[in-house]
Amino acid sequence: MQLNEIIADAQDQDRGRELELVDPVNGEPTGIKLRIAGPDSVTQNRASLQLADDMAELADLKGRVPAAVRERLRIKCLAACVLGWEIMEDGQSIPFSQANVIRFLKAASWVQAQVDTFASDRSNFRGAI
Repeated sequence: MQLNEIIADAQDQDRGRELELVDPVNGEPTGIKLRIAGPDSVTQNRASLQLADDMAELADLKGRVPAAVRERLRIKCLAACVLGWEIMEDGQSIPFSQANVIRFLKAASWVQAQVDTFASDRSNFRGAI
């Protein structure tokens, strides 16, 4: 591998890859599809830096951040890695927005787990889209 290949791979990860969520019990595809930025993307890097800045800003005088605040910021960071989606509610497409992504991620911990696992696995982001 050469430096130019590493740089190209990281840049490519900003285009994202598709994750189709699966039912956490039976493993069947749900039809919910998300485009996720890769772990070496500028998008994920910015989200991580923003998380660090937000945590520092919200820390008390002893450097502590309450658990509920940390959780809110973690979900915000994860949501920033979602670039697009195909998702329905009551038979209607849900418009893509960070607020809607956060709402979706808060719906169930298994949703967060699948998105986080996919987003952190570099093998999901190698090769053609």
